[in-house]
Amino acid sequence: MEQILHLLEHHGYLALIVMVFLEALGAPIPAAIALVAAGAAAAWRTLVFGYVVLFAILPIVVGDSILYWLGRRTGWTLLGFLCRVSMNPETCILRSAESFYKRGRLTLLFAKFVPGVNTMAPPLAGSMRMRYWQFVRFDAAGAAFYVLAYAFGGYAFSRVIKDVVHIFQTVGRTVEWAVGIAILGYIVYRAWLAWTHRVYRVVPRVQVNEVLQRIEASEQLAIFDVRSHGYYDAGAQRIRGSLRLEPNNLQEAVKTLPKDQLIFLYCT
Repeated sequence: MEQILHLLEHHGYLALIVMVFLEALGAPIPAAIALVAAGAAAAWRTLVFGYVVLFAILPIVVGDSILYWLGRRTGWTLLGFLCRVSMNPETCILRSAESFYKRGRLTLLFAKFVPGVNTMAPPLAGSMRMRYWQFVRFDAAGAAFYVLAYAFGGYAFSRVIKDVVHIFQTVGRTVEWAVGIAILGYIVYRAWLAWTHRVYRVVPRVQVNEVLQRIEASEQLAIFDVRSHGYYDAGAQRIRGSLRLEPNNLQEAVKTLPKDQLIFLYCT
């Protein structure tokens, strides 16, 4: 917080614009803390609250628009890249896609408050062919809720923030060690998760020609379509003879799978 306040003091709105823009593009930037700090700076008359809101919403919408068009052009390629830091990329994508399936465009109104979904929502909207101007309206409204919530919080609790910054300055060395230990602990935790889940990163794959040869040889096999919501509808083209398997209901569906046949799954 102290460093962010220092940046805002020396670089003003430009620092805020850069931070919220980079977070909108998926960079690990603490934009929420920057908004709280900017709100507090407005209460101290260092910045103007109206400009804080304006110069935060605009770069968010611009950054989200870039992801929207990239998602529209690349589809799952960008989504997979954004989820690569997740322990389970498929779950990362499905969680966001499920939110769109259940709530549709309303997802954009609260996406900024949900880690993971905040970056995934714009490219998902693009890949699902949501109309751009409709996307902009809902995204701008969601960005406004996000910016006002954190900036107003910083404005309202500016005195508390000043006291916290003073405490940090007083015990700065101790805080630095505590933060360093916390970061190290987080890195160790993520490494442990990656090690324990390494088996799930190996997904057996098969070439299309091999499946075709098995079908032509009349082998006993079952093919299931597990495309996510937004990429599947009742009239969608699919492999002849394949059956629909809901990706969000796999635990129940697994109980009905044939035990005496080879099973092949395909998604987007």
